Amino acid sequence: MAVAWLVAILGALVVMVVPERREARASIYVDTQTVLRPMMVGLAFQPDIDQQVRMLGRTLISRPNVERLVNNPTIGLEKVDPSQVDSQIETLMKTIKVVQTGGNNLYAISYRDVDGERARRLVEGLVALFMESGVDSKRKDSAEASRFIDEQITAYESKLTEAENRLKEFKLKNMNVASTQTQDFFGRIQSMTDEVNRLKVQLSAAERSRDAIRRDLESEEPQLPMGAASAVSLTPDLDERIRTLKRQLDDMERRFTDNHPDVRTTRRMIGELEQSRRDELARLQAENPKRRAAATNPVYQRLRNNLSDAEASVASLRGQLEAQVARLEEIRSQANQVPQAEAELAQLNRDYEIMRRNYDQLVQRREAASLGVKIDQTSSMADFRLIEPPRILPSPVFPGKLQMAAGVMLLALLAGGAVAYAMTLLNPTFSSERELREFTKRPVLGSLTKIEDPRDRDLQRQDRMKLAGVMGLFLLANVGWMAWISTRTAS
Repeated sequence: MAVAWLVAILGALVVMVVPERREARASIYVDTQTVLRPMMVGLAFQPDIDQQVRMLGRTLISRPNVERLVNNPTIGLEKVDPSQVDSQIETLMKTIKVVQTGGNNLYAISYRDVDGERARRLVEGLVALFMESGVDSKRKDSAEASRFIDEQITAYESKLTEAENRLKEFKLKNMNVASTQTQDFFGRIQSMTDEVNRLKVQLSAAERSRDAIRRDLESEEPQLPMGAASAVSLTPDLDERIRTLKRQLDDMERRFTDNHPDVRTTRRMIGELEQSRRDELARLQAENPKRRAAATNPVYQRLRNNLSDAEASVASLRGQLEAQVARLEEIRSQANQVPQAEAELAQLNRDYEIMRRNYDQLVQRREAASLGVKIDQTSSMADFRLIEPPRILPSPVFPGKLQMAAGVMLLALLAGGAVAYAMTLLNPTFSSERELREFTKRPVLGSLTKIEDPRDRDLQRQDRMKLAGVMGLFLLANVGWMAWISTRTAS
């Protein structure tokens, strides 16, 4: 009991000296599922907000942020020597906790300190840093992305201008050698050779057709017989119109009288057309007095017209063939220059297309990034909600004074029991012959019986009562001490 009392008193002094630690805690929820995000899919670049928030949670306890907290006078951290600032910062970085709880975007920020108010102020500073870092980092990323894209567009504009100038100079220098078509040199030669062969076939067919028409023309008489020649009209259009009007007049005479307006009008038109026919015949006779010797056979006239058309077609095909053959010979004469020029042109076109495609993509991305910046400026893509404001937990951090007092009492009892057990080991006693025989491994010769005196029983009873009183006093003192500590903790 003396050892138990000693341990209890020393433990009580330690518990009284050691201060309790209080924990301040706050909860923040970051809502990244806004209505604007799905509406802007495909129109603007949208970074992975969830990943950015997770990165912010991991990098919140960084050295620059902790230095800002240490230098913040409103928090009230202890001032230390400049040589110990690094140690203080390292200690804070280890004791501040930022943990994801209940989901991907729910964060709990906690800090433990002997001063509860100071812990609460530090947690408030961490909450403010977390919210500010989310907005500032997003704006900074948008500005850096826009600046980088603008720089790249400027660089590609200069490269694209240089490529266009090189391509223009090459085309002006090799205008007659390089081809702007998609075919290469050998493909152009093959295509032109096929065109020459095609023109030759068409020219041969046209010549054969012309010769056949010529033979038919030679076998046909230009003049019709006398009776048939008179039937040939020199004004076929007027004759046709007169015949048509006469048929209409016959029909109207069957239905109307001679004084009907339509009948009179039709007769007047027939007379005018017959007068026009006589005038036309007179004019033709005046222009060509020998017209009677002209060909009157319509088949002959048609063959002669067909022959003229065939001659024109043959001449046209022959001219095209000669031009194509000349062009083919010209290209063949440039066989040493054209492949090299076309290879250089293909390289220039390929470089130009690559730079132009990259330039167009950069311009599109700049527009998308600009739209994304405007979206960030008009509405926040992530909403920081303070679910639980910074507060001090009602119970001290384990182990508190009450838990330490209970531990000291238990330790004192264990220490007293251990000392008593050690004393029995140092001064062993045996309550039976069997225990003595098993311990000594020797035979026991005999034993004596103790006759108890009633006075000895009274003394033993008094000793037990004293021990129980001391034990009760010990327990009562410890219980009262723990109750006092619990009252102080609650206050």
